[in-house]
Amino acid sequence: MTELLTAAQMRAIEAAAIASGDVTGLELMERAGRGVVTAIFEEWPELAPPWGPAPKPPEYFLQDDEKGKHRAVVLCGPGNNGGDGFVVARLLFEAGWEVEVFLYGDAAKLPPDAKVNYARWCDAHEVGSLVAYEVGSLVAYVDRKKWCCDILVDALFGAGLPLPMHGLSNFFWNTSDMRDCYVPEFGHPRGRPGIVSVDVPSGVCSETGRTISLDDYDPNAISSHLTVSFHRAKLGLFLDDGPQYAGKIVVRDLGIKREPKGLCAVRIVSAPHASWVTKDDVHKYSHGHALILSGGIGKGGAARLAARGALRIGAGAVTVGCPEDALIENAAHLNAVMLTPVNDAVALGAILTDARINALCVGPGLGLGARGVALVAAVLESGRAAVLDADALTLLARDADLFAALHKSCVLTPHAGEFARLFPDIAEKLNAPATTGPAYSKVDATREAAKRAGCVILFKGPDTVIADPTGRCSINASVYERAAPWLATAGSGDALAGFITGLLARGFAPMQAAETGAWLHTECALNFGPGLIAEDLPEQLPAVLRALDVP
Repeated sequence: MTELLTAAQMRAIEAAAIASGDVTGLELMERAGRGVVTAIFEEWPELAPPWGPAPKPPEYFLQDDEKGKHRAVVLCGPGNNGGDGFVVARLLFEAGWEVEVFLYGDAAKLPPDAKVNYARWCDAHEVGSLVAYEVGSLVAYVDRKKWCCDILVDALFGAGLPLPMHGLSNFFWNTSDMRDCYVPEFGHPRGRPGIVSVDVPSGVCSETGRTISLDDYDPNAISSHLTVSFHRAKLGLFLDDGPQYAGKIVVRDLGIKREPKGLCAVRIVSAPHASWVTKDDVHKYSHGHALILSGGIGKGGAARLAARGALRIGAGAVTVGCPEDALIENAAHLNAVMLTPVNDAVALGAILTDARINALCVGPGLGLGARGVALVAAVLESGRAAVLDADALTLLARDADLFAALHKSCVLTPHAGEFARLFPDIAEKLNAPATTGPAYSKVDATREAAKRAGCVILFKGPDTVIADPTGRCSINASVYERAAPWLATAGSGDALAGFITGLLARGFAPMQAAETGAWLHTECALNFGPGLIAEDLPEQLPAVLRALDVP
């Protein structure tokens, strides 16, 4: 799995590398700048000189028709992100570009390494001041000169964004418009600028992915075509608004080989290994028996979706338990899924004397009445692995005794509204505007909720965050090339609950079941594409598993 870092973790890694003598800060800055330039040339190869970004070629390599062939505007901020920008400017110049650099802040107050690279640039070039222009006028400058600016480099703040942000509001607003309007068109003379951000788009919080807005109508962040991050991608690029502003992410290696212990990095969920989900050729109950509890007449659709998902993902047997008067309705829709009457908690207790039933799903279409309360209590009392979703989450939020009965074999799968009902104080912190750093992120919220509940929490969304009580945390990121907006459809969460339940029945640990189920859920949506409805999700599993080379 790919690991993500917070800004503080990255600073600790760099500081440890420098303290060990493996590398200097100047060397790291040089590598970062070179990484940005190579990423630009890889993204837009028509901009690259034959010799690449470095080393600087002999002067005679620069033919007259190549001098000034491309132009860049580089915006440097008051910290080390700005220092990276000065390296980018120098390397682009050495590659034959015409480059203009603007500094936001006081050069005398730059950090030492950034100040060195500022001085290197100033040996032969001028540096304009963003402060000297009225807010927004630099964008007007780029607009007037669009025929000679191919790339606009955002090296203003990156992961070092101060909170709150003031002063460049209109500038950020205009660059947000620029990404939609000024895309590179290299078939025309010069075209319009591609926007490249260094590490994190300025104005996006590297911890939360949220934009640092001055009001509800001002996103106050740079909207990039390409974001070049270093060593590991930053957490905020995969949370909240981060993917919207980052464009495409490229991660460049800085050559750091050793990291401090105990960083507790967040992981991006990746494809499961085929061996995890393959089945042997023994009898069905060796792959578990999942019981999905359903509501009454007209309320069984959600449970049927979950049951179908549990069966398709490989549970050996799946049973839907419903009120007796709903048996005929469910029988009309189900074939391979078995049915059993569950009118109340007494009936459920009798069914659970069968030790082969090793995973339960409760909540989808369950109802909020006395039967629902009693069934949730019985599920928790059984101690079996269980997924609690939908109505079960509402009942947990209403009943402190039910919540207290949660145990380590449970998986809760709330969306944002359900999370706020279950953990109102945590949700309040998550939704509060960030005024001091480090900001409170969805990762922080999910970790805190998992610790409080004593079980795995899967906090749904395009940036689904999964955490267990120990602090282990991962993100199933349905963004960038894995964006699956078709999952925003009724019933998709019920299918996900079934996927996780089926994996629990097969013997997966709760955290692994949640991660694997979430990844497969997204992959099923990608496999189907536009027009997806929830019923389609389980039916994509055979093709998705085949693509993983599952025998």
